[in-house]
Amino acid sequence: MTTRKLLSLLAVVPLFALAACGSSSGGQGASGGSTTGGGSAAASSSSTPAAAQGQCTYTKDGSKAARPVKLPPVKPPKNLPRTMTISTNRGDIKVSLDAAEAPCTVNSFVSLAKQGYFDNTRCHRLTTSGIYVLQCGDPTATGAGGPGYVFPDELHQNDPRIQPCQVQSGSEVCTYGPGTLAMANAGPNTNGSQFFLVYAKSPLANSYTVFGRMTASGLKVVQDIARKGATPPDSNGMTAPNETVVVKTVS
Repeated sequence: MTTRKLLSLLAVVPLFALAACGSSSGGQGASGGSTTGGGSAAASSSSTPAAAQGQCTYTKDGSKAARPVKLPPVKPPKNLPRTMTISTNRGDIKVSLDAAEAPCTVNSFVSLAKQGYFDNTRCHRLTTSGIYVLQCGDPTATGAGGPGYVFPDELHQNDPRIQPCQVQSGSEVCTYGPGTLAMANAGPNTNGSQFFLVYAKSPLANSYTVFGRMTASGLKVVQDIARKGATPPDSNGMTAPNETVVVKTVS
């Protein structure tokens, strides 16, 4: 499986990649495992055509799902929730979901949550330098686990949620502000289950689907986790929170 590494330091450019691991066919959008690879792909100029037509494409990626789940419905229901709570052993992280801008991503996130995919899973990565994110959504807690399917990015040119952006050494670097909720990936159109929570301004490529935002109280929970620091990098370069963070439920 390819690693979905959110934090592969790119040469020259002070930009980090947020990746998740997937299969050799492209991997899942947010289920990164090793510390290789990480997708800072060129941003698409608009949301996916399928999403624009009210339908989504979820494709089995040839990998074994970290937990058995059914594919999300192809057509997102009209009553997708606007808010959800990521309950952890360190406190509740309440988030608002942006189904208008990222309907297929929200549809997948809600589907996985309803199936209990995220229940009792450990957030496997915390970064405290360069970019500032907590990464969760992998039941294996290795960065390599995913739901066994992938789906396209829902990126937007000049996305106001990740401004300002500027070109550095040929790459577009944007500012993901504190509170941002986005998908990790292993390259273009490899979204799966891994997601990251931004707790301080972070320079990243416009290559990650932003699908929600933490409330002020939720952001404080993540910031408190970050203050406790991260472990030294393991053999794969992974840095986990010093204090174990377990997602109990997403509801």
